[in-house]
Amino acid sequence: MEKKVPMRTCIACRQEKPKRELIRVVKFNDQISLDLTGKQNGRGAYVCNDKNCIQNLKKKKLLNRAFSCNVEDAVYDKIMEDFLGKQD
Repeated sequence: MEKKVPMRTCIACRQEKPKRELIRVVKFNDQISLDLTGKQNGRGAYVCNDKNCIQNLKKKKLLNRAFSCNVEDAVYDKIMEDFLGKQD
């Protein structure tokens, strides 16, 4: 029997993709960060492993809606920084 592939929707482009292809952004105890393992505790939102989608997070303030709170620009900048660092 085939194993079911978990699907998630990117909050930036709204495309549904396999969970493994997306990056998880997690909110836990008012801390928001990239979860590259996909296993951290907290509320998760998924975004494509794509620079355009990551840039749209900040441009459209998408994490504010996903986590129902005000997310500071510094958090978006740190996520962008972590994403670019991961690509090397």
